[in-house]
Amino acid sequence: MDRTSRRAWLVWGVGVSAYTVGVLQRTSLGVAGLDAADRFGISAAVLGTFAVVQLLVYAGMQVPVGVMLDRVGPRTMIATGAAVMAVGQLALALAHSFPAAILARVLVGAGDAMMFISVLRLVASWFPARQVPVITQVTGLVGQSGQILSAIPLVALLHGPGWTPAFLAAASLSVVTSVAALAAIADSPDGRVSDEVSPSWSQVRHDLVEAWQHPGTRLGLWTHFTTQFSGTVFLLLWGYPFLVAGEGLTRQEAGALFTILTLSGMVTGPVIGVLVSRHPLRRSWLVLGIIGCTMGIWTVVLLQPGPAPWWLLVVLVLVLSSCGPGSLIGFDYARTFNPPHRFGTATGIVNVGGFVAALLVILLVGIVLDLVGGTTYSLNGFRVALSVQYLFWVVGLVGFLRARQKVRARMADQGQHVPSVRDAVRARKVQRPQ
Repeated sequence: MDRTSRRAWLVWGVGVSAYTVGVLQRTSLGVAGLDAADRFGISAAVLGTFAVVQLLVYAGMQVPVGVMLDRVGPRTMIATGAAVMAVGQLALALAHSFPAAILARVLVGAGDAMMFISVLRLVASWFPARQVPVITQVTGLVGQSGQILSAIPLVALLHGPGWTPAFLAAASLSVVTSVAALAAIADSPDGRVSDEVSPSWSQVRHDLVEAWQHPGTRLGLWTHFTTQFSGTVFLLLWGYPFLVAGEGLTRQEAGALFTILTLSGMVTGPVIGVLVSRHPLRRSWLVLGIIGCTMGIWTVVLLQPGPAPWWLLVVLVLVLSSCGPGSLIGFDYARTFNPPHRFGTATGIVNVGGFVAALLVILLVGIVLDLVGGTTYSLNGFRVALSVQYLFWVVGLVGFLRARQKVRARMADQGQHVPSVRDAVRARKVQRPQ
């Protein structure tokens, strides 16, 4: 391996480490929910405000962060994001009131918003184009291991030294990654943000409009919107209550299904990355396949006359494990349909989709559960509430198919032809040695 390749892996390693610590900070309050309720004297319903506020900040900052990424580069954004999260976790460690804790989580959400798309920019700058889809999937996979850091070491600190030492330790990790980013990361092999002069603010506004108007960016947005939300909603809030209170599983059985989902995602992500890399003109079919499988398995589970059998719930989590990796295809659309100086802006636009959809579904499922069952969760209540997902699948599919049609029309105008599946198969047979 040559020196440039070693440097690329070093830069990526520091970047993905910062993202992993960011995921730890993002999920840290989830594992500390009961401790937070006791510390701040709040109910479970109010506790849910933390997740909603954090998602709102994260989603709302994606486009501004993308614009800044194109202007100042990933090194600065990663270091800044880690520093902001460190301040947020420090504030949470010292907080004794609910408003102070909410402000702390706003800072964590703001810092978190800078991490993932900045690491994706590093991947696009440092690796050959053919490797980018696979490295993107691996980035998402490695980063999610931050959930393990919050579930094991952080929980051990919470139940040992206590709240303040636990969150001070979490804050210190972000300080370390911020310093490491400044020391080891370069925006590109030549050290520049892009090959072009840093754009003026008028040019930034123009790039934002251009990125949005390109149907390839909107295709990425609708890909992220439609594929991601079901898995996110399941993992972030409603999956565990559905399995335990709705399907009647024990906590251990529900935990086993979550473990299966995580392990399956470790296999699914790289496979999807390889398929996208080898068949870039078939990405939309892969997206449609993931959406179709997700809708299909939920339909079968929700239409069961009673609790679903264990094997069917295993199939459900196996399918849901493809939602996160499938949503990353949206970033590949942003990369391939936009010039490098617009990549951060386009990626920020794409990243809004899935989190906005997940936030809305989380809220609507909760509202419907309250309307149907009050304070009591039941299987029938979950069947009705989780059916709100179909509205978002329909909206997402309409947007996706319209954007795909416009992308293909633009490609045709530029002299590029997307062969049908039948034509592609015939061409491969002709090229095959006799």
